[in-house]
Amino acid sequence: MTSLGMRKFRRDPGLVSRMYFTMFMLGILYAIFALVLWTLSVQIVFIGVIVGGFALFQYFMSDRMILWASGAKLVTEQQEPELHRSIKRLADRASMPMPKVAVINSHVPNAFATGRNPSNALVAVTTGIRERLSDRELDAVLAHELAHVRNRDMRVLAIGNFLVTLTSFLMTMFFWSMLFGGLGGRRDNNASAILLVYVVTIVVYFVGQLLVLALTRYREFGADHSGAEISGDPGALASALEKITGQMARIPDQDLRRLQTASAFLFAPIALRSGVGSLFSTHPPVEERIRRLKELERRMSFGMR
Repeated sequence: MTSLGMRKFRRDPGLVSRMYFTMFMLGILYAIFALVLWTLSVQIVFIGVIVGGFALFQYFMSDRMILWASGAKLVTEQQEPELHRSIKRLADRASMPMPKVAVINSHVPNAFATGRNPSNALVAVTTGIRERLSDRELDAVLAHELAHVRNRDMRVLAIGNFLVTLTSFLMTMFFWSMLFGGLGGRRDNNASAILLVYVVTIVVYFVGQLLVLALTRYREFGADHSGAEISGDPGALASALEKITGQMARIPDQDLRRLQTASAFLFAPIALRSGVGSLFSTHPPVEERIRRLKELERRMSFGMR
């Protein structure tokens, strides 16, 4: 592994620009949506407050919720000295505080990180990933997870998920309004207006969901790039991806279902998809991630970042 000191790590500027562009498109989409709702006299402030409350709760409690859903258990340095030592070394390289550490008793070889900022971060690994990866590969995966925290991409996802959740709430409300009548305001009895708003909401929800999923895929590319710089070993990260995804099909379904709720946060996807289905995946194609990592390895070997 390349010997690295304390230094400044860069995010891939191309990926950063694509993330910002996707956020910009989300903003445009929901600005138009709000204008349509305002034109049709739909009062959404109260709904926004309710959904905003749920979003804030999820944002600040996400680490505890994922711990509970995945069955992860916090471990102390005395319980897992080697794991703590590895994460501390990588966190020091990334100039970030030491996160909490958790272990999941699962055969699924995977890991995830959560936390709204580096001071409130958590890194979790399964027993399966520790059994299957070499020390180099595990360090590379841990660096990838720390990169998620360092890049603060949870904030980006929180904003995107809030907008999609708001649309989903409105979509449900408009559906029941169509059944029982009434949007409120001047158009209580205007069935065509209710139908129009419902159709527009479905379209906005669908497009917004695709944009948010694109964000989740960009964050994985970004964490691959930043994590490879932190560990100094993109080849080990590519090797870890190959090992994990190659063995995923042999994992029992009951073990996979246990981590399904945390699938968007996992290092490798639970269900591998390709082609058109990749539009609805939370992770980019594994082959593309490996290709980029090997290209980064070649650039780093020649001292070109």
